Amino acid sequence: MQRLQKFTRAVLLAAAVFCTGAVLPNAYGPLSVTAAEAAVARNIVVRGNTRIETETVLSYMTISVGRSYGPADIDESLKALFATGLFADVNIVPQGGTLVVNVKENPIINRVSFEGNKKLNDDALKTAVRSSERTMLTRAKVQADVQNILEAYRRSGRYRASVNPEIIDRGNNRVDLVFEINEGKKTGVERITFIGNHAFSDGKLRDVIRTRESGLLSWLRSTDTYDPDRLAQDQELLRQFYHKKGYADFYIVSATADLDRENNVFHVTFTVDEGEKYKISDVEIVSSLSSVDPEALRSKLRTHSGDTYNSLRVEQSVEDLTLKISEDGYAFAQVRPRGSRDYENKTIALTYYIEEGPRAYVERINIIGNDRTREYVIRREFDIVEGDAFNRALIDKAERRLNNLGFFEKVSITTSPGSAPDRVVVNVNVQEKPTGEVSFGIGYSTSDGVIGDVSISEKNFLGRGQYVKLGAGVGADTQTYQFAFKEPFFLGRRIGLDLDLYKRVYDNNNYRSYDERTTGGGFGFSLPLREDELTLRLFYKIYQTELKDPSGVATGISTCAGSGLSIAICDSLGTNLTSLAGYQFVYTTLDNNLDPTDGIYAAAGQEFAGLGGDSFYVKSTAEAKYFKEILPDQGVVGALKVTGGHVTALGSNRLRVPEQFMVGGNLIRGFENQGIGPRDASTGDAIGGQLYFAATAEASFPFPGVPQEFGLSTAVFSDIGSLWDADSGLVNLVNNNGSSVNSNDFDLRASVGFGLRWRSPFGPLKADLAWPLAKSSVDRTQVFRLSGGTRF
Repeated sequence: MQRLQKFTRAVLLAAAVFCTGAVLPNAYGPLSVTAAEAAVARNIVVRGNTRIETETVLSYMTISVGRSYGPADIDESLKALFATGLFADVNIVPQGGTLVVNVKENPIINRVSFEGNKKLNDDALKTAVRSSERTMLTRAKVQADVQNILEAYRRSGRYRASVNPEIIDRGNNRVDLVFEINEGKKTGVERITFIGNHAFSDGKLRDVIRTRESGLLSWLRSTDTYDPDRLAQDQELLRQFYHKKGYADFYIVSATADLDRENNVFHVTFTVDEGEKYKISDVEIVSSLSSVDPEALRSKLRTHSGDTYNSLRVEQSVEDLTLKISEDGYAFAQVRPRGSRDYENKTIALTYYIEEGPRAYVERINIIGNDRTREYVIRREFDIVEGDAFNRALIDKAERRLNNLGFFEKVSITTSPGSAPDRVVVNVNVQEKPTGEVSFGIGYSTSDGVIGDVSISEKNFLGRGQYVKLGAGVGADTQTYQFAFKEPFFLGRRIGLDLDLYKRVYDNNNYRSYDERTTGGGFGFSLPLREDELTLRLFYKIYQTELKDPSGVATGISTCAGSGLSIAICDSLGTNLTSLAGYQFVYTTLDNNLDPTDGIYAAAGQEFAGLGGDSFYVKSTAEAKYFKEILPDQGVVGALKVTGGHVTALGSNRLRVPEQFMVGGNLIRGFENQGIGPRDASTGDAIGGQLYFAATAEASFPFPGVPQEFGLSTAVFSDIGSLWDADSGLVNLVNNNGSSVNSNDFDLRASVGFGLRWRSPFGPLKADLAWPLAKSSVDRTQVFRLSGGTRF
């Protein structure tokens, strides 16, 4: 029994020594007292800390003075101290009743720098890393920074980039952190393939998406690299495109990007299911609200029987109906469109259901990500404010408006529950993009020769959503200067205000025998009568025009003899002040304002000169354009254009030459500028006319055999038109001075031709060859016409 007790005491003593590091006594004493004292931390000493207070170190430990501990406690304390990120190394050593904690503090970063980076500047990389000056260096943070830098390069299309972090000791526990970067070559998109498309060719669909294939123009753009966010946007663009073209069942089966590491290129593949193309067979409005008359709402619809199904028009109809109903006092009413498909006849019957929605209010609208854009610029795009009834259709409308501003790379609007069941929080996340532009241009036209320009523009001036432009241009015989300002929300309402100041100098050339200088400005107001479609613009202009005889001989009618100028032009010499007001209605359904393939554009307006000044006339103009894809699969687009105008003097006044219309190759190709219409028989000077019209039929299509990404296309066209009926006062003036006016009657001119169009990186270039089929004997022709410019 005594042997067993001694053995047990020895085992317990050995265990205590192992746990505490105590020195074995020479003889077996009272074991219970010795073991208990060895397992308690009577004192904790911290060594190696210079910047971090001892109390701070002790606060992170799980062991405290006066309490017993074991190996598990030491391990937990070590983990806790390492987790702080403050220390490069930590060890805990028991020494009798004292616990010694040895720490090695992480150094302080003196400087963060990048070497080898050219495609991404230091500012862009600093936003990607977490390590910064005067913060503590940690290995985990540096490793995370390396991955963030690599991700930034992948976003810019460089998947072969590598990063090596170097730490340079500067003494006093301070270091420089240097990221050595090998950017590698750009990883381009070699091929974009579409599978399952039949209605539209691969080339047409490539024009729809933002991602581009690498090619001759890769050095000018960044969209020929793989970006997962851009790929997601491309999918949405494809959906919108097909749904606008009538393919209501379209969906994307898959969108993949495969990296060929050996050749450092991506192959992007979209697999789609187009479905059938539908037309609208019938449109109905059904209301569960007894006091809402469906027939009274039909004027708000943008979808009609016989139209090709268009998802955008459906969305706009829902929004317009929702606004109208809410204005009538039904704040919680909802409009839900339903489509009933007739698969055999490929039609959709649309029904808009109006019903009472759940009673929910907008508790708060949070704006996130707008570092530069003022918050009110974003809020004013909403038709609802905090406290209003929540309506999903109006939220979607605001999201589309924000995307159309062009201020943001990405817009996302989400909702979350509010402080009560009937409260909704709207979260608006925006990602801003650069909105300023400094551009230089150089171009050439057969009418004005070489033209150069420079301009500075900003479409989100000071984050206020205003547009400002300052520009100047110089040509062989032209000089132009311009300042423009636009405020889209004048006085807090959806009324556009525009201001314009300019000076234009035109020297005489092969079609104009006088020098002309115009200095002026004006302002206007744009009122949306039907959003996105119909606008009324009211404007006022005031400008001073000075016409000079380049030879210096003529200063007016009395000195006209011997100048070689028409008496009608001599009558217009000198300085003239014009003050006018006017209006213009603009209607548009174009799918793209710059390169339309579908839709209508129509404008009509009048100018009334005589609000003071020296000019007194009424000028009326109108134009209409219609675009339609004739062969969508081949990219053939047809266009019909018609324009015309009439100007007449007021009272007993006669028109000056610059106040009349001048028509030539700008409207009817095959003729020189000012090449048709009334002309002084003696001098050959064009004096203009009071009436004109012009019409064009044109078909454009991609240039055969040339990759579409090169942007080269061709066109065939036919133009007709006429300019006639010069002011009778000018005609009499010419006749009374021994000459006559030729081609003053309505004589139809016509031409046919073909041309080349190049959407080049230097701007749009246009070359036309046209042959007149019908002309007057005094008209001036011009077979070849070139125009274009560059911006970079």
